[in-house]
Amino acid sequence: MKTRYIDLVEQTFDWPQEEFTFGKEGNLQFHDIPLMDLAKKYGTPLKFNYLPRIAHNIQRTKGWFKSAMDKHDYKAEYHYCYVTKSSHFSFVLETAVKAGAHIETSSPFDLDLVASLRKKGVISDNQRIICNGFKEEEYIEKINGLVQGGMNNILPILDNDFELELFGKHIEQPMEVGIRIATEEEPKFEFYTSRLGIGYKRILPFYRKMQESNANLQLKMLHFFVNTGIRDTAYYWNELSKTLKVYCEMKRICPTLDSLNIGGGFPIKNSLGFDYDYYYMIDAIIELIKNVCVEEGVDIPHIYTEFGSFTVGESGGMIYQVLYQKQQNDREKWNMIDSSFMTTLPDSWAINKRFMMLPVNGWEKPYERVFLGGLTCDSDDYYNSEQHVNAIYLPVYSKEKDLYIAFFNTGAYQDTLGGYGGIHHCLIPGPKHILIDRDEKGELTVEVFGEEQESKDMLKILGYE
Repeated sequence: MKTRYIDLVEQTFDWPQEEFTFGKEGNLQFHDIPLMDLAKKYGTPLKFNYLPRIAHNIQRTKGWFKSAMDKHDYKAEYHYCYVTKSSHFSFVLETAVKAGAHIETSSPFDLDLVASLRKKGVISDNQRIICNGFKEEEYIEKINGLVQGGMNNILPILDNDFELELFGKHIEQPMEVGIRIATEEEPKFEFYTSRLGIGYKRILPFYRKMQESNANLQLKMLHFFVNTGIRDTAYYWNELSKTLKVYCEMKRICPTLDSLNIGGGFPIKNSLGFDYDYYYMIDAIIELIKNVCVEEGVDIPHIYTEFGSFTVGESGGMIYQVLYQKQQNDREKWNMIDSSFMTTLPDSWAINKRFMMLPVNGWEKPYERVFLGGLTCDSDDYYNSEQHVNAIYLPVYSKEKDLYIAFFNTGAYQDTLGGYGGIHHCLIPGPKHILIDRDEKGELTVEVFGEEQESKDMLKILGYE
C-alpha cells in the first residue's frame, strides 16, 4: 500500500512542480531554497520573501503581451503597473520598478513612498504613476506637489464629481487624467454596481462636465476593473465588451484618449492543482480589443494592467513548527503551530482564503488527516482545509521528530491586514522576517529584514513604557 505523504501528493497532482524540489534528507525546497535550513538557522515562525519571483512575474507577463500583440499585429504599447496596496515594503517596490513596472497608488500616503523612492533615485521623473482610489484634498495636493516638483508622468484617475471640483481648485497646469468606469458586479455580489468610478451611461456627461469646468484636464485613459479579476467567464467578457463600446464612443470625440487600463486581478497559485492559462487570456483580450476597435473604426489603445497579488504574492511564504498534537475526540486531531493564523495569515480567517500548504519534512512518513490550530485563545484561529479538498493531510506527528510546515504564495496583503509591526490578537508577536535573493552568480543570499517582535515593543505601543 502507498501510505506515505509523498505517495498522496504524487497520486493527486502532477509532481514534482516548477518551484518545488527535494533537497538533502528528502526535505522540501522552494525555488531551490532549503526551507529546513532556514527554519533551523533563523527559527520559527519565519516569514520570507523570495525577491526574484517578483521580477520573474513582471517579465513573463511582458513577454506574454508582446507575443499576443505580435500575433494580432497590435501596433500599440503595453505597460505593466504594480499595485502598491498589495505590499508597501520598499524591497517590493524597488524590485518591481527595477524590473520595469510602473506604479499604481491608492492613497496620499502612497505618494510619500513614491517621493522617498524618487529621492533615492529608484524612481525617475518620467516614471508613470497612476493615482487611483477616492481622492480627498490631501491626496490631490500631494499629486500636485509631485507634478510641481518635476514628476511629469503622473496620471490621476477620476472617480466622482467631488474629485472634479477639487482638481479644479488645486490644479492650475495641464494634466493628463483618466476616468474610472463603475462596472456592474457579479450577480451573486451584495450590490449591483461598484462603488468606485462613474457608471457606463454617465461617462460621456462626466467628460463634458470636465471639459467645461477645467480645461487643464486632458482625458488620457479609461480605467476598467472588476473584483473577480481576469477570468474566462461570461461576466468578465461582457463587462470588458461594454467598456470597449464606451472607449470607442469616447475616442470619436476625444482625440487625447489613447489608453485603456484593464485593471488587474491575475490569479496566483493556491494549490498544487492550480490551472490557469495566462497567455490564452491575454491573447483573447488583445484580439477582442483590436476587433472591436476595427469594427468601430477607431485607433487601438495602449494597454495598461495593474497587478498586485500577481506581482508579489508568489514571493512570500511562512514556515511554522508543529508544537504539539491534541487528540480532541475519536476523529479530530489538532496540530498546534507556533504562531497564529489570524495574525500572520489574516485572510485565512477573514475571507476563508486558502493558501498552498506543504510539510517541509516527513514526506516519507505515513500521512494523517489533521486540523491546524493557532496559539490565540480564539476559536476562529484555525486552518482546516485546502483549496482542492475539504481536509488537511500531513505526515503523522511524532514527539520524537520535529515537524515543520510551510505556507506559500502569501506575499500579498497579509502584512498590512495583519498590522505588520503593531499589536496583534492575544499579543502574539510578529515573526522574524527574512529576504531571499540571488547574487550575480545565482547564489542565494539571505538578509534579516525584521527580528521577531519583542514584548517591550508591544508594551511601548500600548503605553506601558
